[in-house]
Amino acid sequence: MVAPLRRILNHASPGVWVIVVLAALGSVTVMLLPAPERNPIQFWIFARQHAAIYHQLIPEWNARHPDQRVDLSVVNRPVLEQRMMSAFLSGTPIASLFEAERDIAGRAFTGPLENVGFVDLTDRLREEGLLEQINAPSFAPWTSRGRIFGLPHDVHPVLLMYRADLVEAAGIDVADIETWDDYFRLLRPLQQDLDGDGRIDRFLLNASPSYTSSTEVLLLQAGGELFDAQERLTVNSARNAAILARMATWHVGPDRVCRFADVNLTQSGQQVFADGLVVGILAPDWVAGVLKQQVPALAGKVRLMPLPAWEPGGPRTSVWGGTMLGFARTSPNFERDWAFGKFLYLSKKGAEILFRTNNIVSPVKSHWSDPMYDEPDAFFRGQASGRVYLDQAPHVPLRPSSPYNPHAVRAVTRALSSLVEYAEQNRIYSADGLVSEAGRLLQIAHERVAGQMARNQFLAPDGEGATDAGTIHAH
Repeated sequence: MVAPLRRILNHASPGVWVIVVLAALGSVTVMLLPAPERNPIQFWIFARQHAAIYHQLIPEWNARHPDQRVDLSVVNRPVLEQRMMSAFLSGTPIASLFEAERDIAGRAFTGPLENVGFVDLTDRLREEGLLEQINAPSFAPWTSRGRIFGLPHDVHPVLLMYRADLVEAAGIDVADIETWDDYFRLLRPLQQDLDGDGRIDRFLLNASPSYTSSTEVLLLQAGGELFDAQERLTVNSARNAAILARMATWHVGPDRVCRFADVNLTQSGQQVFADGLVVGILAPDWVAGVLKQQVPALAGKVRLMPLPAWEPGGPRTSVWGGTMLGFARTSPNFERDWAFGKFLYLSKKGAEILFRTNNIVSPVKSHWSDPMYDEPDAFFRGQASGRVYLDQAPHVPLRPSSPYNPHAVRAVTRALSSLVEYAEQNRIYSADGLVSEAGRLLQIAHERVAGQMARNQFLAPDGEGATDAGTIHAH
């Protein structure tokens, strides 16, 4: 074997020797170069509309940081939830950082703080001044027992989107509306039988007693609570009973003012609004973005206003939805992940893409003075939609991070549906006449959720066995 090789080399031309030398030098050069990142940042998200945004940002990061590249994957929401819990409970592999919707993130808080699979960001946020830079209420869903485990993606204040063409044609001035009573009274002429069949076709508000989202949005706006500041269950409170009794009257009897159309997810629901069969809808900023993209027929027909208050001087907004960026404690390089997370969530460019593509306003307060939020929007009859949402951003209600909040919302929604059935069967159409039954139904709901919580020794509803009890209030 050696002899043939020696003969080949002895008879090799100078060109062959040049090739051999260059190949050797090339191999040495490659060996001396810095090793490429063997473990790129694995980033998982569940929302495809977010992917469209991040595909505009991640290439910039990768170009600047070739040794810290990001691999983005869109993962089905249930799969993401399963993988997250599996990783946190049994140590199976998971991405270094990933987005978690509110209900998904809450599941991570079922045990003691030291077992939460997300990195505790509280001290880092304080040291870097981010607690002051980011809208304070936006931290609440990601805060458990006083510790913050996620970077907020959004604020999602809720406004009332209404058919301004119909309202203005009827000579109604929305500036005269302060409360829900004002809204239903002043817009009553618009509630009509449009086809002459003796039945009302157009209603004033898009809501349903069986739709959990509208129930929670209105309950939060009215000052209702499902958990107190120490995350103790409060479903059966007198305040909640009074709110449910009043909400029930919106769905029953001759003065019924609500109908439901799923404008967020279905074309049929969007068509109901486009056809003018409902005058107003509960619209967080992301719903405004959905309708702008999917229902161009509404352009120039709608405007936004603060939600009517439950009482004079009361809150004029609520909150719906929410996503956080979480950092897995198992990541081999948190500093690298943290740098990318801030680039993605805190940059001005990211805020601009988020608003221009999805109408979502940033939780980063330093961006709120950006002129883009004051640009007239033809879809909203020339109104600056961004500014109207940002005016309410500091006032969105705090939300609990309890893993049992989805259970509580569903239980309260069932109670509201049962209350509406009770009111119809007994022809009781006044809130005062329904408070007692609302309290009874909420007590049943309370006990049902309490039974689920009692199985968790760390989050027992009466506080026994709970560890590290704290507050969900944002800094």
